[in-house]
Amino acid sequence: CLLSRGLGDVYKRQMKYIPHNYQIYATEFIENHNESAILLSMGLGKTIITLTAINDLLFDSFDVNKVLIIAPLRVAKTTWKDEIEKWGHLKLLKYSIVVGTELERISALKTKADIYIINRENVSWLVEESGCGFKFDMIVVDELSSFKNGKSKRFQSLMKVRPLAKRIVGLTGTPASNGLMDLWSEYKLLDYGKRLGRFITHYRNNYFAPDRRNGTIIYSYKPLPFAEETIYDKISDITISMTSNDYLQMPDLIKNEVKVEMSEEELTKYKALQNDLVLSLGDDDISASSAGVLSNKLSQMANGAIYTEDHISLNIHNRKLDALEDLIEQAYGKPVLVAYWFKHDLERISKRLKELNIPFEEIKTESAIRKWNEGKVQVGLIHPASAGHGLNLQSGGSTLIWFGLTWSLELYEQTNARLYRQGQKASTVVIEHIITKGTIDEEIIKALERKDCVQGALINAVKVSLKGR
Repeated sequence: CLLSRGLGDVYKRQMKYIPHNYQIYATEFIENHNESAILLSMGLGKTIITLTAINDLLFDSFDVNKVLIIAPLRVAKTTWKDEIEKWGHLKLLKYSIVVGTELERISALKTKADIYIINRENVSWLVEESGCGFKFDMIVVDELSSFKNGKSKRFQSLMKVRPLAKRIVGLTGTPASNGLMDLWSEYKLLDYGKRLGRFITHYRNNYFAPDRRNGTIIYSYKPLPFAEETIYDKISDITISMTSNDYLQMPDLIKNEVKVEMSEEELTKYKALQNDLVLSLGDDDISASSAGVLSNKLSQMANGAIYTEDHISLNIHNRKLDALEDLIEQAYGKPVLVAYWFKHDLERISKRLKELNIPFEEIKTESAIRKWNEGKVQVGLIHPASAGHGLNLQSGGSTLIWFGLTWSLELYEQTNARLYRQGQKASTVVIEHIITKGTIDEEIIKALERKDCVQGALINAVKVSLKGR
């Protein structure tokens, strides 16, 4: 939808931007590189850094005329416009938000502006169907990691028009959430394959060896011994990386694991599904047709319920609900966020909280977000896929409980960063993980740690030192 601004009210609220040294450096890096990857830890202000660079390129050096920003939907609708309206030095920037119905999107594209902000799901529509042409000479991809799949339609569509833009900026805090293989398509988008190769097969053959396989079928690859250092060196000239702990006064972060244990009967059911791919529960048979489906089903059982083939939720156990109740009680009335994964998680948690007369709210609307940040919500329920990007929730509390885990390091870290970020007033942020012993929960935690090691190596390899600059 096309959003207009009441400029008088906006100017009254605008603040003076006094950047940190690292923000000045990052802004200048964008201005001095036609292609740049800015790997910023959550809370370092990637949005204001990029907008400042855009402002300079538009009105100082006159190097660009029209900018396209691609972002997750919620971020596209609110975060970028809020930052533009917040800071006084950006008062000349005109923006148009290209979301909503097709008519609203077309109207927004035809509106005269400096910056056009679109959600990533509509990139293919913009290129292939809008009929408005691609007239942008600068592209900003907010969450570059969302273009890690070189076969995706959004990636292929954007690559078609990539030559039309002389400048591109990729922003993310999680460039390699699933390992170094992710980097190829992200950097192909930036430099056409100059650094990591034009084709994924060449990249794979040069830096990886088959890992898990079944005969000629290869399921995964592992980096060769020299791969990490070589890859980091190749991308270092257009990449800078910074972490919050290096540049901000961050609160202490404590991560705990709360272990729960199923009964022998419940664990037998779990093992039956794990081993036989079929589980009989009364009149219902639950089957897993692939490794992905099996992983999903086992995660559901670890959380305490499972969907039948008819999408009916069957209760398996209440171990995690009991642990959640204990953790909320131990918070002594202080606000806590609870991250759930499956719909039946939300239903069961909501039912338990109602039985306990504990006030709660789903954090998915602007009203709920405002109430949370005002301290008016004791228990906030969030889904990582909708709360992973663009939400500032640090004002409302400092405790996050993972009821259901995710395999995605990106969603995991982004969700944690809703509380563990600049502006958090508490001296300590606590992240609790409810883990069902002997289940896939334990494997997910290990996988997140392994991915974090790979990503951590990448971040450290291209870190910026501001000393002497």
